[in-house]
Amino acid sequence: MPARAPLTRRRWMAASSAALLGSAFGKQHSLLAQTSSPRAEIVDIHQHTNYHGRTDADLIKHQDAMGVTKTILLPAGSDALRPSTHNGKSFGLAARVLGNEAAYRLTKEHPDKFVFCANEVTDLENAIPVMEKYLKLGACGIGEQKFSVECDSAVSLKMYDLAKAYGVPVLLHFQHKTYNLGYERFYQILEKYPTVNFIAHAQTTWGNVDAAHKQEDLYPKGKVTPGGLTDKWLTQYPNFFADLSAGSGLNAFTRDEEQGAAFFARHQDKLLYGSDCQDVLGVPEEKNCCGSKMIALIRKLVPDEIARQKILAGNARRVFKLT
Repeated sequence: MPARAPLTRRRWMAASSAALLGSAFGKQHSLLAQTSSPRAEIVDIHQHTNYHGRTDADLIKHQDAMGVTKTILLPAGSDALRPSTHNGKSFGLAARVLGNEAAYRLTKEHPDKFVFCANEVTDLENAIPVMEKYLKLGACGIGEQKFSVECDSAVSLKMYDLAKAYGVPVLLHFQHKTYNLGYERFYQILEKYPTVNFIAHAQTTWGNVDAAHKQEDLYPKGKVTPGGLTDKWLTQYPNFFADLSAGSGLNAFTRDEEQGAAFFARHQDKLLYGSDCQDVLGVPEEKNCCGSKMIALIRKLVPDEIARQKILAGNARRVFKLT
């Protein structure tokens, strides 16, 4: 073996510089690999324009902060003074939300970020023509239906007929004695319209994961007994799905994380991520950002990557027929 050359100061400086450059290049290469790797897809099926006055720019910032890749905008209906809108108290989905035209406009401005649904107050005489107009313009569903009508009323059936004709899902806000009344009878609609996909949302939907649920309790606490109406229907009816959004969706899983994890596993093909939050930051630390909290909870309670991606994006793409 040839003798090793003595390590002079000049040789040491050169070797040290090469090592530092190599280390810096390695770190930079690693960082580039991280930032250029594809981001896990998240489809948010439940957001609104002008939600409690939030600007479009802040909505976009909020969705970007959460890592959402596609957002479905759910418009309000017309300002109609009648019992179904609680004589105006429920205008704008009770949250100052704007209507079809605003959702359509924002989608046209940012087609890479948004798609939209069609909506109208269920019992208005022109409800069907209004919704059909926006379905013809590319709406991917009907909703958010949040009006005080019986879920199996004649006017609701006309809307379900429209959904059937256009092959789009219907998203309904179920809230005891307030919106889409008669949840306990909704299985009859699922049977009457087997080719229409229905997405249930809000307090009565999520309270009924529990077999012991009391309908008057909109945000129940404590352990969950499996086998509530929502739990059963997700198992029994191929056309029944659930929207995970809002505080009601979050509450259903945080009240009993053990049962929540089992529920995610059991219904991984029937659950769709949605946020329905009004804040502008899009981070879990923000009190009102139930959307980012739900993303974190899904990542915590759904360890299987395939199941997690179905809940965060795949199911939404399938149900809303997103390309």
